[in-house]
Amino acid sequence: MTYETLDYTVRDGILTLTLNRPDKLNSFTVTMADELIAAYDRASADDEVGAIVVTGAGRAFCAGMDLSSEGNVFGLDESQQPTLQDLEERFEDPEIVDGVRDTGGQVSLAVYRCTKPVIAAINGAAVGIGATMTLPMDVRLASEDARIGFVFGRLGIVPEAASTWFLPRIVGISRALEWVYSADVLSAQEALDGGLLRSVVPADQLLDTAYALARKFVDGHSPVATALMRQMMYRNSAAPHPVEAHRVDSLAMFYTSIADGKEGVRAFLEKRPAEFTGRASALPPFAPWQADD
Repeated sequence: MTYETLDYTVRDGILTLTLNRPDKLNSFTVTMADELIAAYDRASADDEVGAIVVTGAGRAFCAGMDLSSEGNVFGLDESQQPTLQDLEERFEDPEIVDGVRDTGGQVSLAVYRCTKPVIAAINGAAVGIGATMTLPMDVRLASEDARIGFVFGRLGIVPEAASTWFLPRIVGISRALEWVYSADVLSAQEALDGGLLRSVVPADQLLDTAYALARKFVDGHSPVATALMRQMMYRNSAAPHPVEAHRVDSLAMFYTSIADGKEGVRAFLEKRPAEFTGRASALPPFAPWQADD
């Protein structure tokens, strides 16, 4: 599969997904949205991929939406008058998908349903959708050159990409509101201090740091257990009562204990590295989250 706006490279079990419009500072387009959705779904089905590192080509990560597009720059159909009922009852209707549903949000949902750990390696400017697309990712690293901004208020629009769900969970609602109200562009250090980033490193160490972290997620780990952990953490942490987590935990423990869990126990007792055979493309049958994607 070829892409116009991305580079998809798998090496030693790590997918490097590079936003690849360096002459446009990797600005976001509808084509990029479609390709990102396809790439995340492809990675979930690809058992050669153990983890994903997302970065940008050139000096930017993603400078936001490409505002030079003709017509509605967000790719929306201005002839429609959609209602919340339309978004509930016609969610998968192509007219709604293509003309009403936020393209950034569709990318965020693709990251959310991905079965592989996702690490953002923010190498430069990440503003607007360039910032919000990183929120469903599991860990965010940045170079000292990075600048991050939730600048929607300056354009007269609102945060998108389901960021009003993700951002308060990461940094707390008060800080999230301050950042979106002010629309300030944050330095990497400010984003680190605010809890958005795991770490800030020199630019020439960014990808090596991301790959080293990805290796810790992949080497010696069951792909099935990792995929379930990712989905369980996001879904269960947003459930209204811990009993919902208990139900999913119970099924996940049951199915992993009769599969890769047996090899994990044997390897522990025999004091040797485990050789897991489970595949993230073939998760246990209970899959409680499929209906809400």
